[in-house]
Amino acid sequence: MPRYNILASLSLAALIGVALPVLAEDKPDPVVAKVGGLEIHQSELDVAVANLDPQLAQLPDDQKKVAALSGAIDVKLFAKDAAAEKLDQTEDFKARIKYLTERELHGAYFKKHVIDVVTPEDIKARYDKEVAALPKEEEVHARHILVKTEDEAKAVIKELDAGKDFAELAKTHSTDPNKDDGGDLGYFGKGRMVKEFEAAAFGLEKGTYTKTPVKTDFGWHVIKVEDKRIAPPPAFEQVQPQIRNLVMRDKYLELLSKARDAQGVEILDEALRKGYEEANKKQ
Repeated sequence: MPRYNILASLSLAALIGVALPVLAEDKPDPVVAKVGGLEIHQSELDVAVANLDPQLAQLPDDQKKVAALSGAIDVKLFAKDAAAEKLDQTEDFKARIKYLTERELHGAYFKKHVIDVVTPEDIKARYDKEVAALPKEEEVHARHILVKTEDEAKAVIKELDAGKDFAELAKTHSTDPNKDDGGDLGYFGKGRMVKEFEAAAFGLEKGTYTKTPVKTDFGWHVIKVEDKRIAPPPAFEQVQPQIRNLVMRDKYLELLSKARDAQGVEILDEALRKGYEEANKKQ
């Protein structure tokens, strides 16, 4: 998967986790509580629920609503007093409101032009592209019988040569915990097993077993390869959320690039400029 610049990735990750409740103009917006002469509407409660602390967001829905309402009431109580003291007229407050407004506009734009436009076809096409780019990795499906001595392993090989069933011999002779499964190790690729075991397993043809014992730090092995294949890609359903995020990331970066080209970005502080440019290099 390609790697993208750090700042854009962080922005995307943050936005994906942000709920952006939108009320239709004709949707009822009932009052759910009153604080003095101020009303708290359902729309305000929805925003409070969407912006709960991550720990509180894990609560059941009914408890989340209570926690959000409690927070909204606290906000109303202090907000009225703060306005009476003209705290909303300070330069620091105005700067913060300006930033928060622009951040919310950024989020609304992201939702409209990225989240809402991603289609199932976009996700499936990106999945197919990623699958096509995956390296072809060979896997083997193997069984083994693990014993303590070389002589024991040679005796097992003699029984195999005489026509005995490998899985049954594993149940009888193997000291490995998987002996009850006939020594079945399932499919594995290179780098998963110790080098001596791996070399022997990948050197066998399908349906054959080692004619000489294989020694590792675990003991002596007799190995049989049941099958060989190219590792299948992860199922679409398994990786669909990650692929969707990739599609959204690409759309976001495309929009961001166009906006930068159209509007320009000038950073006057030299140290900040270098840091910004470095962080935004595509690797």
